Amino acid sequence: MTAGRRLFAQHGFTGVATDAVVAAAGVSRGALYHQFTDKTALFAAVVDAIEADVAARIAAEVAGAATTDPVEALRLAARVWLRLCVEPEVHRVVLDGPSVLGWSEWRELCQRHVFGLVRDVLAAGMDAGRLRPQPVGPLAHLLMGASDEAAHYVARAEDSETARAEMTTALEHLIDGLSLPQD
Repeated sequence: MTAGRRLFAQHGFTGVATDAVVAAAGVSRGALYHQFTDKTALFAAVVDAIEADVAARIAAEVAGAATTDPVEALRLAARVWLRLCVEPEVHRVVLDGPSVLGWSEWRELCQRHVFGLVRDVLAAGMDAGRLRPQPVGPLAHLLMGASDEAAHYVARAEDSETARAEMTTALEHLIDGLSLPQD
């Protein structure tokens, strides 16, 4: 996993041969295939691990900010995600995941770690009267889709800093459109 994660982040899925993974890991090809059916299965496990790390990092930064306002928590989570999306692991592995795994499998892996967080913050915002009441699940899907598209835009931009500023503003406007004024 460690070798695959490093190599996929450096070279992307297509740029990594199975022989390179086993050499970097110091294991035999048989050991690799004992754990994973093929290179794609290893890649899926790496995506899952990176997504878990990303979710933990976002949750830690939001918790560290000690905000009690769910709207501000959503804004902060979006800013953190757009900062992380240019990291090679996220850019070359997670964001390229659909081209390797197919959209459905990639989405399932990503939602395993992030969807619940988004859904919970949205529900808390509605319970606190800070977000317009509506079905939470569909809204969580919508925000995740918008955030992933924003991340793709930033990660592939010639000028990622400008792109991140633009997408941060756009996502914050989207969140603000869902918000109700504070009492």
